[in-house]
Formats: sequence, structure tokens, C-alpha cells
Amino acid sequence: MHGFISFNHQIISAENSLLSAISPAAFYGKGVFTTAAIYNSKPFLWQKHWLRLLENAKKIGVDLSEFSEQTVKKSFLEIIAVNKIINGRARLTFFDESSISIWHTSQKHKTSFLINTADFRKIPENLRLTVSPFCTNSTSPLSGVKSCNYLENILALEDANAKGFDEAIRVNERGEIVSACMANIFWQKNGEIFTPSLETGCLSGTTREFVLGNYSVCEKKSKLNELNKADAIFLTSAGIGIAQVVEFQGKKFSGELNQLTKVCLQSKEVMN
Repeated sequence: MHGFISFNHQIISAENSLLSAISPAAFYGKGVFTTAAIYNSKPFLWQKHWLRLLENAKKIGVDLSEFSEQTVKKSFLEIIAVNKIINGRARLTFFDESSISIWHTSQKHKTSFLINTADFRKIPENLRLTVSPFCTNSTSPLSGVKSCNYLENILALEDANAKGFDEAIRVNERGEIVSACMANIFWQKNGEIFTPSLETGCLSGTTREFVLGNYSVCEKKSKLNELNKADAIFLTSAGIGIAQVVEFQGKKFSGELNQLTKVCLQSKEVMN
């Protein structure tokens, strides 16, 4: 992570940020976030990120009434400049710091806002994928929400890493492919591109939406055997861009998907 952050629109050292220990954010992980890519010192797909933040915050009851797109965007550009970022990533997080009726607390702030930045995640040259033993719940009220309650994803990723893999596919309670632990998933078969339907409980990632907007993609409910038959598999997220999977469950893939990455970098949707 880079040395400076933006906390409630103030640029401060990362070590000096303070979040209330008696808040819904600290107690229950109540908050929403998005991770945005930065290319040429500009946020990528900004409008998609902002709209998702609004939608997710409304869904779980995080009050964003004190924040506007203009002020949030201004703080985003400021931290990019202060940390001298050319290409990298940023996490924008809204923490619920309202009162907690269960514990009879009274908080002054309703919501706190944090932006922290870092370099892109390093992608292994030979990205190896397995299947996570931890299922997702498509009926959960957090299904499709990028909330601060991300522990299941982290545990699934750590389990995959402990077994010698870089990522893992997660399925839902019906055995349908949902996503990777920290990314959306696409696969190719006979020239067609596929990705899980949102009905599986997968997150509507901004890079996922970008691919859907630029390619003919079939969204469907699929079981794991679809991946075993695939000609290629790739993962997408703001933190890694578009990454080719080299091996899945012992099956090795060849070929390049660099065209997708080039289109991503050249998109006219980069914020002016």
C-alpha cells in the first residue's frame, strides 16, 4: 500500500487513520467498497464504480447522503496525485459508523470514507486454479454486494494458496459456478465466451461489465464440468485486469487472451 490515504476527504499518512471501534463497521463489517484500476493517472470505469457503490450502500443501509460523486471523485484524483500513481489500483470504502441500538451506542459520524492505493496485484506467470471447498450462498442478503464483510473470500483464497494454487473457483449451494475468490470468471469454448449469470450470486464486477460490453458473452448457470471442457479460462478484476489461467484441476491451457487486455487499456471510458 502507498504511504498516503484520503480519509473523509483529508490527505493523511496511512498510519494515522482512525475508525471507531464501536461501530457497525468494526463490529459487523458493515460497509461497502470498490476496487478501481488506475491507468495513466486516471480512474478506469469510474461511473460504473460509483453507481455500484450507491446501489450496494442502499441495499445494506449505509448512509451516503453526505457524499456526492463530485466530492468523492475530487478526493480520488487528489490521492492519485499525492501518491504519484501512473498505473495502479485504489480501494474506496464507506464505513457505517452510525449508532448501534443493540449496544446502545451513540456515534457522531454516520459514515466514514477511505481511499487507499497500491500497485496492481502481481499475477503469477503460471496462474493455477483449483476448486474451493467453501460454497457461496446465493440467497444471502449480501449476495452480489461488495461489502466489507469479505472474510469468506479471504479464507477461501488462503485455503487455495495453502494447497499450492493461486486462486479457486467457488460454487453456490446448487453447485453452480459463481466466481473465483477475488475475481470474476470467464471461459471460452469453440470460440464462444461464457460467464456465470448474476442469478448464481456472483458479483457484478466492473471489469466483468466491461468485457460484457465489448464482447459477445453468454451469461449462464453452469456446473464445474463446463470448465473441464473449456478451451481457455480467464479471471477479471480491477486489481489484476484480465488474467489467463494456465492450469485448472491438472488441465493445462495454451493460447493468449492479450487482445482482451489491450482493449481494456485502450477503453475510452477512462475518466477525463
